[in-house]
Amino acid sequence: MSDSSAPPHPPGTSRSTSATIQPNILRYLALVADGYGVDLQPLLAQVGLDEAVMRSAALRVSYRQGSAVIRRAVELTGDEHLGLRVGAAQHLTAWGLLGFAQMASDTLRDAIETGVRYQNLSGAMVVWSATAEDAGYVLRAELPDPALDPAVAVFLAEEAFASVVTLTRLSCGPEFAPQSVEFAFPAPRDTRPFSELFRCPVRFGTAGNRMVFPAPWIHRSMPGRDPVTCAEVLELLEQQTASRRDQQDLLEVLEISIAQSLPQVPSFIEQARRHASSERTLRRRLAECGTTYEAVVDGVRRERVEQLLRRRELTLRDIGRRAGFSDVRALRRAVHRWHGMTPLQLREQALEQNGIIGG
Repeated sequence: MSDSSAPPHPPGTSRSTSATIQPNILRYLALVADGYGVDLQPLLAQVGLDEAVMRSAALRVSYRQGSAVIRRAVELTGDEHLGLRVGAAQHLTAWGLLGFAQMASDTLRDAIETGVRYQNLSGAMVVWSATAEDAGYVLRAELPDPALDPAVAVFLAEEAFASVVTLTRLSCGPEFAPQSVEFAFPAPRDTRPFSELFRCPVRFGTAGNRMVFPAPWIHRSMPGRDPVTCAEVLELLEQQTASRRDQQDLLEVLEISIAQSLPQVPSFIEQARRHASSERTLRRRLAECGTTYEAVVDGVRRERVEQLLRRRELTLRDIGRRAGFSDVRALRRAVHRWHGMTPLQLREQALEQNGIIGG
């Protein structure tokens, strides 16, 4: 099988602000947080994910919804290694149909490359790629947005590799250990949880997040390998991928249309007309994407506000007007709902992250 590389724009990347993902991570996050005595249900409900909705197999959540819940969960639990706990808590069925395809693959390398190829269907919040290099077989987990909240970025990197190691041990053998693991974030105060989980050299502050697999393991046969079952499941995954691509195209077209129209927002009737579609059909297609027109508009406005806040010469009144808000109060309410802070606090945070303040 040829080397795999990540598709150019999987769900969760900054290209589509309304991109949606399966809430696998959030389900396990809620379970782990419960062990700390932290009930995430009110927080999930606050972003539109009540308990009944979270049990739906068809549920999709926005990348921003997921990030908001993760950020708050890290604060509430006080666990700086929460990503490791969530990744280590996962089971073989954590990745749904894709997980079964990996279990039925021929070798561990085939399973990894299947995961990379269909990552858009896994609920992943990082961008996976895998290549054979001089150092060995390397699995990378890149963040979709370099401006991501640092706490969320650390969580996602930890969860990504912790889940890979955990699921590999469950499927191939408990003695599995990577050759090495590298994280882009600085070394934490206590590195013992990393050593205990990965059982290999772990480096921090590197150029990227990567895991190197030992050669004997990468060619090991999967215990559940079954060519017929694997082929059948891969066919289903191809069908889901095609449907997913159509959904993503719709979201991106709508976002562009809204962004180009701001501060005015095209009505839903107008969008249906532009797409030569009935309102009912467009509403159904958005439901299949796991979102609504109002949510897409909200995502575009949020991105516009975040961009404009980085421009110090603009007043809040200017920003609110350009983003289509009726007044500054409406802007403040929206920013608090998105970030839990005021527009001015968000501006200072954004400028600090960009190195504009105190540079």
